[in-house]
Amino acid sequence: MAHHMAQETTTPASAVSNRPLRASDLVAVTALHDKVFGPGRFARTAYRVREGTPPICAFCRGAFAGDRLLACVRLTVIAIGDSRPHLLLGPLAVEPDVQGQGFGKALVAETVEAAMAGGIGVIALVGDVPYYGRFGFAPVPPGQIEFPGPVNQARVLAREIKPGALAAARGMVRAI
Repeated sequence: MAHHMAQETTTPASAVSNRPLRASDLVAVTALHDKVFGPGRFARTAYRVREGTPPICAFCRGAFAGDRLLACVRLTVIAIGDSRPHLLLGPLAVEPDVQGQGFGKALVAETVEAAMAGGIGVIALVGDVPYYGRFGFAPVPPGQIEFPGPVNQARVLAREIKPGALAAARGMVRAI
């Protein structure tokens, strides 16, 4: 009897294609979120913002090796106070066996490019500075960007896409 050990798989980047997510990808996206985040994810404040919005918007992206979804990033078009349009980034999910290989990083970089092309003012998220800081995301002053539920203010990050947009982005986040 052969003993199978769980091991990391390396997927060459050349075998991976990144593209906008489509409605037909939703089953795979949901399965990946279940695997990476579990049921507790629905209690997160960011999920409250997204409630009732289409699950896939034009800015959502995925990394695929053939038919296998390796990583995906969801975005929601939002207003921050009276200022719009902005994006809420998250969740970003990467298959556990390919984490650390740059797939999530590539998707975030592509999302920033798409936001620039798409007339977005600010991309906001609730996340970790060590990860997202590499992409130009930085903490915002406490209370500038508010969420409809509890969040750790130190983890509220934003990246200005359109010059001057971050200063105008003040208040409650809501999907539009």
